[in-house]
Amino acid sequence: MNYHDKYAAMLQEYRQVFETFDPSQIDDLVKIIKKYNRIFCIGVGREGMMTRAFAMRLMHMGKEVHWIWDDTTPHIGPGDLLIATLGDGQIGHINYVCQKAKEAGAFIYVVTGSPSGYTAKEVADQVLFIPACVYRGTDKVVPSFQPMGNLFEQCLLMIFDIIVMTLVEETPGLTFEKMAARHRNIE
Repeated sequence: MNYHDKYAAMLQEYRQVFETFDPSQIDDLVKIIKKYNRIFCIGVGREGMMTRAFAMRLMHMGKEVHWIWDDTTPHIGPGDLLIATLGDGQIGHINYVCQKAKEAGAFIYVVTGSPSGYTAKEVADQVLFIPACVYRGTDKVVPSFQPMGNLFEQCLLMIFDIIVMTLVEETPGLTFEKMAARHRNIE
């Protein structure tokens, strides 16, 4: 495959995922995010990087956001939201964190490409399903010529960006300019 063939195939995969995706899930997650002032995020690998980018944008919006693995992360409890990405729906140490957060009273929102996975099915309070090929996933999703979970990870970033843009549109007084004012200024 040459360059043109690769990007054409990738764009076709994106189209299939986004045409299969249930957009009402975006509205659901937007409502949940609006409801919570403290948001905790967790993910690993490449999907963790996409989730961390989402956490950064939530902070730019003025939310109090914590990344689970940071040493400065405070306790979690009632009134808090945990957004966890688990491509295959059942990553062991993320499942453990979700269970502990749930026991502490937090609301658990799982974003996955495999809603039949244990954490998505048994621990999550709510699930956002991205129907894209994930590493070790077992659910029926859009297949990919790309390696491992690339398609899920790429679509995850785009869906998170759509959620951020939707939140900005629906939040009175919030603009991209106000978000930019919260951007790190010590670079």
